Amino acid sequence: MSAYEIIYQIVRQIPQGQVATYGQIANLANLPGRARLVGYALYQVDTQTSDVPWQRVINAKGQISYSPFRRGADYLQRSLLEQEGIEFDASGTINLSRYQWRPPLSVMVITQAEEAAN
Repeated sequence: MSAYEIIYQIVRQIPQGQVATYGQIANLANLPGRARLVGYALYQVDTQTSDVPWQRVINAKGQISYSPFRRGADYLQRSLLEQEGIEFDASGTINLSRYQWRPPLSVMVITQAEEAAN
């Protein structure tokens, strides 16, 4: 299984109304220090047809990472998160202590087993 596939498998487990950080996903995928790779993987997701809830992954500051290269997907991301009930403060920050996903141990065990199999 490729690194991107492992990332997608983990992101699919983030429940509606919760978020994770790029670094958190990298760590769960046994890719410590590779938060940027998570960003690259999610950039490849087709926002219209994919079952990967890409919008639930944000930066470590609790914010959406805005970029002109995202062709408006960053604004779509905020809209989708708000539709899930996630609130942003006046500076565009999400309260991670309230909304950050706390995955069950089984997620970590599965990803470590996947990595060991490769």
